Amino acid sequence: MSLTVVGAGAFGTALAIALARDGTKVTLWSRDADDVSLMAASRVSGHRLPGVPLPESLEVSTDRNAFEAAVCLLAIPAQSLSGFLSEVHFNPATALVACAKGIDRTSGLGPVGTIRHASQKNVAGIITGPSFAVDIAQGLPTALVLATTEKSDATTLQAKLTRPNLRLYRSTDVIGAELGGALKNVIAIAAGIAIGAGLGDSARASVIARGFAELSRFATAKGAKIETVQGLSGLGDLVLTCTSPKSRNFAAGVSLGAGNTPEPGKTIEGLSTAQVVADEAQALGLEVPLIQSIADVVEGQLDIPSAIETLLARPVGTE
Repeated sequence: MSLTVVGAGAFGTALAIALARDGTKVTLWSRDADDVSLMAASRVSGHRLPGVPLPESLEVSTDRNAFEAAVCLLAIPAQSLSGFLSEVHFNPATALVACAKGIDRTSGLGPVGTIRHASQKNVAGIITGPSFAVDIAQGLPTALVLATTEKSDATTLQAKLTRPNLRLYRSTDVIGAELGGALKNVIAIAAGIAIGAGLGDSARASVIARGFAELSRFATAKGAKIETVQGLSGLGDLVLTCTSPKSRNFAAGVSLGAGNTPEPGKTIEGLSTAQVVADEAQALGLEVPLIQSIADVVEGQLDIPSAIETLLARPVGTE
């Protein structure tokens, strides 16, 4: 059984290391020939995840023959996934598993929907949940969700990809898995803004709780199961992302709250997802004030002080 991880960013590299640690042959594919040459020569991970040794069974390559593997994990940002799939041909027998959290701005599709739009023949799935690349690369215990629409596909992939410290729980609720990962990024930005603006940990806890209510409301309206939203891919990921400076979305929110701009060159999926979700929520008649505020900030319709003032001016009601 052959495995390829497509995308040698921090998360893709970490997954490849974790999957190869037991001696399984894994290919880590990147289009960056310089990065590949450096990792192949040094046998340590690249600059996005520095200093972690590569297992002997892990090959780093730019060869697209790696796409013929039985399973390809697509560690590609949600906003780049559609473009990548439009230029690459995969064997119909290859299972394609997205490792992205977000909603495509153009199509409004989640990662699994994006894969299906590109190919109806391949098994499509997603791995998501509370995880940082550095923890996975170091072999620290991590529990994630692996979701496909067919139970048999989820069971097969779970058996192939689970490792002692990389625990994959299967699900057939693709919508819940996709939306949990996408919306928690938006809420994490709001939590970061609360900290960056000096509003304190109590305010952040309120953002997490009220944000989870918005996440649940939106996801279930789109067909997600509440059990999924309350699990690893929803609540679990939300808690991690809203409480750690290692989260890119939380860190971006801290920068915004402090009156600065997020660090350039980093993928901040929540910034791209906020407007898509806000527009869809409005069409569904759903109230999502936190998400709407982040969307308005991203679109330049509100500054941070005005967004905070607007949220604090909302009438109080029942829990």
